[in-house]
Amino acid sequence: MELEADRVAELAGRPLGELRRRDVAIALLSVAPDDALRSLPGLRRGLLAAGNPLSAPFWDSAEAILQKIRDQEATFGDVHGWLEATGTEPTGIIGLHVWEEPAQRSSLQEEMHVRLVSYLEECLAAGRIDPDKLAAGDAGERREYLTLQEQWMTTPLPDGRVPMTALLDEQDEAFLADWAAADEEALSALRAMLQTAGDRPLPAADLAAATARLRADIARPGWPGQMLISFSGRNVDALPPDDTEMWLTLATSVASPQGDPLSEEDKEFARAMEWAEDEDLDFGAEDNGPDDEDDDDEPDEMSAAMAAVAALDHFDWLAVMSALITGGPGTPASAADLARYVSDFDPGELAGFEDVDDEDDEDEVDLEEEPDSASFGDFDDADDLEEFDEFDELSVEGLFLHVTAMWSVLGAIDEDDRLTPLGWWGLPEAMQRAWSA
Repeated sequence: MELEADRVAELAGRPLGELRRRDVAIALLSVAPDDALRSLPGLRRGLLAAGNPLSAPFWDSAEAILQKIRDQEATFGDVHGWLEATGTEPTGIIGLHVWEEPAQRSSLQEEMHVRLVSYLEECLAAGRIDPDKLAAGDAGERREYLTLQEQWMTTPLPDGRVPMTALLDEQDEAFLADWAAADEEALSALRAMLQTAGDRPLPAADLAAATARLRADIARPGWPGQMLISFSGRNVDALPPDDTEMWLTLATSVASPQGDPLSEEDKEFARAMEWAEDEDLDFGAEDNGPDDEDDDDEPDEMSAAMAAVAALDHFDWLAVMSALITGGPGTPASAADLARYVSDFDPGELAGFEDVDDEDDEDEVDLEEEPDSASFGDFDDADDLEEFDEFDELSVEGLFLHVTAMWSVLGAIDEDDRLTPLGWWGLPEAMQRAWSA
């Protein structure tokens, strides 16, 4: 079904003569790529007749991206980058804020997104944005485009709200609520595992020997003793004097670091890079070579270790706990073993732990119902999805290397990287504490 100019105007809620490039782009993305390609000549004639011809670079870019979508060669980043180049679509990530897809946006996100689009339309009308340069990939124009958005996001609205602050506050609240719910669900599953496993006696002699070594290790500089102290967020003098409490405090902090793993600048950089990798985007950063002064701003080794452990989620820890609790003392527990347990883990076998992937798969965006939003479901590439779903065991092993280093100091695993009786008793207890906090 071909798109007609009047239909685009109806979807956008504007007269033909006032349509923006973003309106046309969203309408084109709402239909199959072959239909969109066939619609281009008619749309162009309709807008020309209405005195709103847009520009040759826009129509050329539209044809190029639609052909790429049709040939299943377009990534999400390609399509969103084209949409942003219309000059009135907000950039996907601005500072610490990442825009959700339309169907997942909260009312606050939707409000701020609409306000920002309106502001960009004003800038476009005033000549402060050149969409033809954006479409051509002009790096300078893209930086200016992002700067305009950053300035708007950090400027108070008439009602006193600062968009960036309001959005990040909401995001933090939602994250904490989701994390608390995940803690509760994981704790329920862990307790079900422990009921099945039966008694796991505390090996008092092993605990006494381990804590004696621990006090010596953490009293001197160097890793991994100081790593444990940093993860706990305490100094040596603030640790509990009781052996059991000290051991559990340190073991709990391995799974739930209490130190500050990243500065705000590091967090912003990490989130930007994660989003860019997921969406295949290029932020136009210049490579200044090995002598780049920005290298000094990279997170230090301790921050990197905390960030790595923080990347392990409830699923990863449950997979590991399931294998160790079931296997008991002597169970292989090297970083490679832990990564393998995660790879083989089936959460459907656990009582109290639900797999929510099916629910997520049901979320779809209908542009017929939400004409002011963009969705790119029509260009799903099966190969891209298969690659995304592949389990990267080596990467997960790298995350667990810090964990096993600290478990070794704790005496939870032995010199052969096998679970000790102390680890069999204590690691599940520590996880319960981590998820009960």
